[in-house]
Order: sequence, then C-alpha cells, then structure tokens
Amino acid sequence: MTITDETALQINDWLVEYKKSTDEKKKMQLKNLIVIAAMPMVKKIACSLARRATDPVDDLVQVGALGLIKAIDFFDPTISTKFKTYASYLITGEIRHYLRDKASMIKAPREIQELAFRINLVIKQLSENGIENPTNEQIAEAMALPVKKINDVIEVDRRKSTISLDQTFVNNEEDCFSLADKIPAGDYQEFLNFYEEKIMLTNAIKLLPKDYKEIVELSYYEDLNQREIADRLEISQMQVSRRLKRALAEIYKIITENDTPEKE
Repeated sequence: MTITDETALQINDWLVEYKKSTDEKKKMQLKNLIVIAAMPMVKKIACSLARRATDPVDDLVQVGALGLIKAIDFFDPTISTKFKTYASYLITGEIRHYLRDKASMIKAPREIQELAFRINLVIKQLSENGIENPTNEQIAEAMALPVKKINDVIEVDRRKSTISLDQTFVNNEEDCFSLADKIPAGDYQEFLNFYEEKIMLTNAIKLLPKDYKEIVELSYYEDLNQREIADRLEISQMQVSRRLKRALAEIYKIITENDTPEKE
C-alpha cells in the first residue's frame, strides 16, 4: 500500500497550511495528520529495503518515519510542489544510514561494486519504462544474470550504500539543493521521541463520526491493510478507501476550522 496521487495532493495542501500557521497547537496537529497520511509511503520504502535482509521491517519503518518528519519540517512548498519525491529521498536516506551503521566495515570487492552500479542503472531504466520497484527476477532477466547473483550484489549494496548529504538535486524550478541544506543540525533523539509518542490526534479523532473513527483506528493504530479492514467490517475495499479518505479530510477540517475543542 502506498499513497495515491490524490492523497499526495491533499498532503501538499496540508503542508501549505502547516507552513503558514502561527498557532503551535494547530501546527502540531497538522504535522501529525500529514505523518498519518504519508506513513504508507514509509512502510512501502521500508519493505522494499528490507525484503532481502533480516532486519525487522518495524524497525526500518520507525527509522523511515524520522526521515518523513524531517521532510515535513524542511520542505518548502514555494520552491517545489513534489513533497512525495522530496520525502522519499529523506526516508530512503534515513533507512540506509541506519543499515550502513549496522553493517560491518568490510570493503566490497571491485566486481560487486561494478555490478551494483550496473544494477542501479537497470533499476532506473526499468522504472522509467513503468516497472516500479522491479523484482530481482526482472533485474536478472534484464541483465542476463542469475537471480542469485543479483540477490547477493543487492544485499551488499543495500548494506553499504547511502545517499550523500552533499548530493545535489534539482526541483521543478531548476534550483539546486543538497540534503545537507535541508536537514538541520540538532538532537536526533528529538525526532525519535516525537514518533514514539504514537502520533495521536486525540481530540480531532474523538470528534469523527463513528464509522470514520473506526477506519482511522483500524488503519493507522492497529496497522491493518484495506483488505483486512474490509473483512473486519464486512464492507468492500472501495468503501474502506473512500471512508479513509473522507476521515482524513474531516480531521483536517476539524483542525483548521474548529481548533479541535476538547470533547466532554
């Protein structure tokens, strides 16, 4: 499960409101709402990076969430409109830094380094041709190599590679920036503590209609996917998707219009 283009546009609108708000309570609630809506992207990236490793996916999701929180704080909607792309870089970078730090300091053989470079080029080419997150089998077929060879090289590269903070990116306006320009110096634990508070929008969620509240709790707090929610509630996946979208929109409305009053 990942965020849809429609959800990505919603998040962009919420980010604009978040950046211009001077009400600290409202800003915190908007930030939490954006994190909730974007967490499927974090989970997708974490699963992609962990699919060939023994690292618990839950650990990588938590680390990736730190990258998401950083992206929310330092994304500038006036410079670029593609928060999804920007956040993906920081989420991926955060997870790869974590995996790199856990890896042993063993230099990969030149053959592995060269194959890793070629594999990354093939992955990019396949993505440009419409194959997002290609499987090892698809990569092996494109390179005419055994799947086992691809597995071994990707595992080594996944452990050793990371996005450089000095790497330069270009946004839609052709302005260049590096990740180092966007990530602040500060206490890393501060982000961890924020995520570990469970990212609750308590007052706003209490004000939701019962069916919307139930969808939010099952999806984001019990971590059920749409099929599991549909089975639990005995409705269709399409109904789950629509209710979830409306629930998030309602939370945003409560935050921005009603100032989330306490529910007695």
